[in-house]
Amino acid sequence: MAAWKKSSPELVRVFHEALPDDPRVEQRQMFGYPAVFVGGNMIACLHEERLVVRLGEVERAKLRASPGALVFEPMKGRPMAEYTVVPVAMHGKPAELRAWIVKAISYGVGLPAKAKKAKKSATKTRRA
Repeated sequence: MAAWKKSSPELVRVFHEALPDDPRVEQRQMFGYPAVFVGGNMIACLHEERLVVRLGEVERAKLRASPGALVFEPMKGRPMAEYTVVPVAMHGKPAELRAWIVKAISYGVGLPAKAKKAKKSATKTRRA
């Protein structure tokens, strides 16, 4: 399997500028890419040169009706059904892009929250 390519600085900028100022949103990395989470659930991310949002069924169908929108498939044959790749043409439309991210946040708020995983201890015990 070929290594994934980093997102361009331009796409990273577009992604961050489209994020609303919402205290429910947590920004962190997922597989080395910028991602946002609500209640521990990923609701939007970058993957290579793709911007991806997680939406409910109705909103997902609306976005997928847009030319260039696709089911997100990070690996061939492994679709992530709730996630949709935003059309590249939308990257240059900040208000429209932000509206889809806001819809993803609204969807994420309704998902069951995930418990935070405990961090692994850096110290190991040795047997004598």
